[in-house]
Amino acid sequence: MSATAAPPNGTDASVAPAAGPVLGRRQVHAVAGCYFVASFAALGLPPFFTEILPELGDPTARWAGVLYIVPTVFGAVGAPFWGRLADRYGRKRLLLRAQLGLAVAFLLAGWADSIATFTAALVLQGILGGTFAASNGYLGAALEGPDLSKALTLMQGAARAALVFAPIVVGSLSPWLSPHRQYALLAVLPLTAALLICVLPESRGGRAAAPTVKDVPQEEAAPEPAPTTSLRALYALEFAFVFSTVISFPYLVSLIDERLPGTSPAVSGLLFALPHLCYLVTSMAVHKAFHRRPRLGLALGFLCIALGLAGHGVALSLPALTVVRLVLGAGLTLGLVCLSVLAADCAKGRAPGGMFGSLEFFSKAGAVAAGVAAAVGNSHFGPTAPVLTGTAVALATIVPTVLPLVNPLRTRWSR
Repeated sequence: MSATAAPPNGTDASVAPAAGPVLGRRQVHAVAGCYFVASFAALGLPPFFTEILPELGDPTARWAGVLYIVPTVFGAVGAPFWGRLADRYGRKRLLLRAQLGLAVAFLLAGWADSIATFTAALVLQGILGGTFAASNGYLGAALEGPDLSKALTLMQGAARAALVFAPIVVGSLSPWLSPHRQYALLAVLPLTAALLICVLPESRGGRAAAPTVKDVPQEEAAPEPAPTTSLRALYALEFAFVFSTVISFPYLVSLIDERLPGTSPAVSGLLFALPHLCYLVTSMAVHKAFHRRPRLGLALGFLCIALGLAGHGVALSLPALTVVRLVLGAGLTLGLVCLSVLAADCAKGRAPGGMFGSLEFFSKAGAVAAGVAAAVGNSHFGPTAPVLTGTAVALATIVPTVLPLVNPLRTRWSR
């Protein structure tokens, strides 16, 4: 597979062959590994905000919920901007910038001595970070089709692994070093990732400017087949998927305590991790099964999410909760994998930095909306409300997901 050169203005254009390195398996794994280690502080420390904030003058940790989403909000705002810069100035350069930005933010958070300084560090984490979108843009410039969707699936695996293991490591270190100071310690991880990225090749794939009909004989100017999913549809599906899954996260432990009083923190943590562990175990097999029919896989994913979330509302025993968490894990896996396939399809003929930056915006917007909805629902109706809200959104999204499969004209999801 040959890579292609990026247009100077970073706009969408048809693919044209150009010189550039093609990433091998080791290099793709290196990018995923860099994202995994850089995500440790970003994903592992927020659950400990209730322990960090009392050290900074907030004895009841009343700002924990707000600060939890601060990096997400500012990451969503900055992602499209950094993506466009990556298309213009180089994806490797902007990926390196993202890792160094995280290191700076973590160091500031680790040495903050007030709520204001800590909040500023979280704002910087959101603005200067964006390693996921930067990594996907880097990969999207040199890979296409199944190779790219498999790499994106691996990147999601790195995110799930960090989400599962980072809190465990942070909790294990807490008796010797407070979670607050661990921010400064864990800054070494994105710095290490930055050093590794320095030895990777520049991802000069990208998308070359399209030749005009005037320059190319008519018989050679046939355009590539259009993506099976429009960008507008991809962004909407990403938002709905993230919303319906993330909404169950913030108050899951409260729900478990309500249904199963006396459940140990270890068991609650395992139940929280089960869907992500399901992804780690089965994602590549799911990719192999559904990479040619991602719409069907995504529809099944939303169905499993709806069933799993609805089951949370009626599960009254540990075995029942385990089953519904696994059903939710099946939906999470199907959705993440098939969205990666659709994203790889949409990346054909487009500047990948801008596209993946915009996709990250909608992903983070879904997470923020889910957090707000979960907080409002929990405060008015209890911890069951968020999972039922997620059920409704997942069910409502099934029909537009399968519509292109039964309506060849695809009028509702047309470009």
